[in-house]
Amino acid sequence: MKDISRKFSTLRTATARATLRLSPETIAKIRDGAIPKGDPLPVAKVAAVRAAKETSRIIPYCHPLPIEFVGVEYEIGEHRIHVDVVVKAIAKTGVEMEALTAASAAALTLYDMMKMLDAGMEIEKVTLIEKRGGKSDFRDRPKGGPRRAAVLVISDSVSSGTKSDRSGRLIVERLKSEGIKVEKYEIVPDEPDMIVELLLGYSDAEHLDLVLTTGGTGFSPRDTTPEAMSKVIEREVPGIPEATRAYGQDRTPYSMLSRGRAGIRGTTLIINLPGSSGGVADSLDALFPGLLHGFGMLAGGGHDEKKEKR
Repeated sequence: MKDISRKFSTLRTATARATLRLSPETIAKIRDGAIPKGDPLPVAKVAAVRAAKETSRIIPYCHPLPIEFVGVEYEIGEHRIHVDVVVKAIAKTGVEMEALTAASAAALTLYDMMKMLDAGMEIEKVTLIEKRGGKSDFRDRPKGGPRRAAVLVISDSVSSGTKSDRSGRLIVERLKSEGIKVEKYEIVPDEPDMIVELLLGYSDAEHLDLVLTTGGTGFSPRDTTPEAMSKVIEREVPGIPEATRAYGQDRTPYSMLSRGRAGIRGTTLIINLPGSSGGVADSLDALFPGLLHGFGMLAGGGHDEKKEKR
């Protein structure tokens, strides 16, 4: 089974279609309510709902999911019945297998209830029509070239050379993998004035799109990054640290102890991340790819209505 523990939950939707070919005479019997075993359509609908909820017990590598909705619709033609199944769940992985399994179960139920009437009946195909809600749906393509970023490591021990930097390097590699160009990578001690000077330079002089800091967000008397942010940011973005702390809290009880902040100065987004490499990794998983949408908003763009449609 694939490890999805690092993923975040989103609304996942999938639509699948099963097509059953049968004779016009059998179609007529369905319309007339003359199927000996009873009306097959509501029975097949119940089978589809049950199959969607039981998919992880049928398909070995499927994760158990909290199914929120299963919808079943029929399109009855002269020679065919199309069964369309929509499945929704707020989960870390997609529901396409649930939709496909449900559509298959509905078609098999229809077949079972009418096989004695139609020897030529055939399940022609089961197809995935659409799936939405995965990471690719939230990955905005940058306009006007790659985004430009700085990574600022704030640590007395790292700046003095008594400790090596892991968190900053992790951020650099992750930004590169997201298509963001890292133009600055610097290390400073926990000195508020130095932090403020660099953050002002990144935003006012360099006009970078993104600045990620790591370190100085805890309870230590030397942890002053949030206080330095107060002298720099013009607009607070509370949802970002809320999201990173909530994501982290599901994985460690210490995430709530971070005082990191996020805000905007000019057109530069500045975000404080924890100092530990584990906290940084969790925060980056929470931020991307959704964070990429913010750059378009900073440039004056709106939301994509198609992506927001449910």
